[in-house]
Amino acid sequence: MASERRRAQWRAGSKRYQAKHAVRRNVVRSAQLAEVTTRYDPLPALPTTLTIPGPAHGLKIAVITDAQVRPGVPINHLAACGRYLTEIRPDVIVCIGDFADMPSLSTYEAPGSLTSEGTRYAEDVAAVKAAMTTFLTPIRAVKDWKPELILTLGNHEDRITRAINSDPRRLQGVMSLKDLGYEEAGWKVYPFLQPVVIGGVCFAHYFPSGPMGRPITTARQILHKMHMSCFAGHLQGRDIAYAKRADGTSLTAIISGSFYQHNEDYLSPITNQHWRGMVVLNQVKDGEFDEMCISVDYLLRKYA
Repeated sequence: MASERRRAQWRAGSKRYQAKHAVRRNVVRSAQLAEVTTRYDPLPALPTTLTIPGPAHGLKIAVITDAQVRPGVPINHLAACGRYLTEIRPDVIVCIGDFADMPSLSTYEAPGSLTSEGTRYAEDVAAVKAAMTTFLTPIRAVKDWKPELILTLGNHEDRITRAINSDPRRLQGVMSLKDLGYEEAGWKVYPFLQPVVIGGVCFAHYFPSGPMGRPITTARQILHKMHMSCFAGHLQGRDIAYAKRADGTSLTAIISGSFYQHNEDYLSPITNQHWRGMVVLNQVKDGEFDEMCISVDYLLRKYA
């Protein structure tokens, strides 16, 4: 009888555990989908084409992928990257979005949880500003070189806009995208999912597709749907695809969204083992370029 009671108690406890965690998974999954679904947002505008003067053979563009800065994570690779860029001196630096993580505004944590209550907006903003200063200080020290600074906002920066829209009476005027200090630091900032074309290459944090507006997840699919050379962040690791038009013009699509040293709590030890780094596009002209992938490990070993 006692063993039967224990089995019954175990079964009841197991069902409660499964039900609790099923609800948790559903909450997190709904939040994840909401953050990368643009169905209820205004459609992204047509690409903005920027004309930036450069050499006849094409521009040199350095792309800073998702840094996802938050309090407590190492940022010395950003200083190393700044020093590296002073050596190669690109004409343009593009930050592809999610330079900021903004965990204080994450909807992945249940309201009232230890994680959501323990994070603070002001601390997030201060960490982002400090990291941006760390990155730009070596660049600003060079007197005869002033690259164009272009930043396309990501879904993590867009958490600020979503938070304001969810509670405008309380948050309008209290927080703003300007709190991050991007414009003040010298960046030309473009809205979340606003594509920007430079040298025939389209840059955006990600490229939405389908009725729900979710991210295209492979470089091959970007070429298939966008029909031009593109660069996107958002997804961890590195994915590159190539194609040719009928006139022989080369097309290249790159997805690279991880320029940080820390591991993400929501990923497993295996899925955290992805490539991390930034990318330099050489001789960018009419959508063609030669890419050069620079890992975080290389930057730290050579320039830290």
